[in-house]
Amino acid sequence: MTTSSSTVAPIADTSLTGFYKDMTVPEKRTFWACATGWALDGMDFMIYPLVIGTIIALWKVDAGSAGLAGTVTLLASAVGGWAAGYLADRIGRVRTLQLTIIWFSLFSLLCAFAQNFEQLLILRALLGFGFGGEWAAGAVLIGETIRPQYRGRAVGSVQSGWAVGWGMAVLAQAALFSLLPPEQAWRWMFAIGALPALLVLYLRAYVKEPEVAAQTRARITAAGGSRSILAIFQGRILKTTILASLVATGCQGGYYAITFWVPRFLTTERKLSIVGSTGYLATLIVGSFVGYLVGAWFADRFGRRSLFLTFSLGAMVVVLAYTQLPLSNEMLWVLGFPLGFFASGYFSGMGAFLTELFPTSLRGSGQGFCYNFGRGVGALFPFLVGYLSQVTTLANAICLFAMFAYVLFFAAAYALPETRGTVLSADE
Repeated sequence: MTTSSSTVAPIADTSLTGFYKDMTVPEKRTFWACATGWALDGMDFMIYPLVIGTIIALWKVDAGSAGLAGTVTLLASAVGGWAAGYLADRIGRVRTLQLTIIWFSLFSLLCAFAQNFEQLLILRALLGFGFGGEWAAGAVLIGETIRPQYRGRAVGSVQSGWAVGWGMAVLAQAALFSLLPPEQAWRWMFAIGALPALLVLYLRAYVKEPEVAAQTRARITAAGGSRSILAIFQGRILKTTILASLVATGCQGGYYAITFWVPRFLTTERKLSIVGSTGYLATLIVGSFVGYLVGAWFADRFGRRSLFLTFSLGAMVVVLAYTQLPLSNEMLWVLGFPLGFFASGYFSGMGAFLTELFPTSLRGSGQGFCYNFGRGVGALFPFLVGYLSQVTTLANAICLFAMFAYVLFFAAAYALPETRGTVLSADE
């Protein structure tokens, strides 16, 4: 198995916050730019699952079709992520990140003006291109900027921004649906999704291209050539690409099967109102946020692979309990914390892991393809859960597809090497 370098840096300070106090100014600027971008990205994505019940009611859409909109968004994001990863290798990480943020902000705003479900479906698909591209460019950018001994915690802490964005979306839902009628509130939810465009101003002023990427791109340009977009499917790197894609498929398939449909599960099978479900979602989000931070520490302390194996097993246990046991609403509220914790925490190791698996000249393409291949296949899960829920309970449908995903996640992660502490180097 090939990684980006055989050199491994020692990890002296393994505390959760130790990485931040020792970061340089450029590292901190990149950290906050990527964390903010990922938070706003998460807010944009989670808006649709939160308004899906309103869309179903207003436009008389069945659950399978409603889930299809989520699936189409994720499928488009898979294509956008691979394209953005390749673009990041060609024109730079920072420039690609700026383009993707502007793209998904624009189409989130346009979703607010959709006049029927078909228009919304198309606009969500177009939003997906930028949504997928933002992660690909941002994950490579911070992975290359942060020193190896802090990479797991820094990239993992950036990943926790997703929970912050999710929380922002839930707070916006609670406020807007309390102040406005549903037929107006859902449109304002999408309108606030244009806020990420403001982040581009910060990126342009303060965030610089990683030196290792700039050096590699300069060498390739000087040699008069460029790497093919298909280079990640050739030679020894092919095995890495396949296994990393399966890891990404399992981790995202499980996550989307759960988080996309839990709001609907609470309002239908648990008979909670939209506002009443906010507390349950808040517990899930808090668990998710803590899971990201603990996962970030775990990734540097025990390794990326150990994180994946431990958290996938934990997720399986909690999903079974959450969906299959006859729990009271109070117990379900309590169980939301470990559900969010295990179903999110493993993402903290994903960005650093994929960064360390690929050489610099192929890092954007490899990381962009693998993560977004997983996102594309995982995109089928919201649709399949919605479709299956028409013949069984939504709880059973969520459980079935989440368990399948986590078994795949565990097996593929077990087959890959540990990459903790890998030092990245410029290559040709």
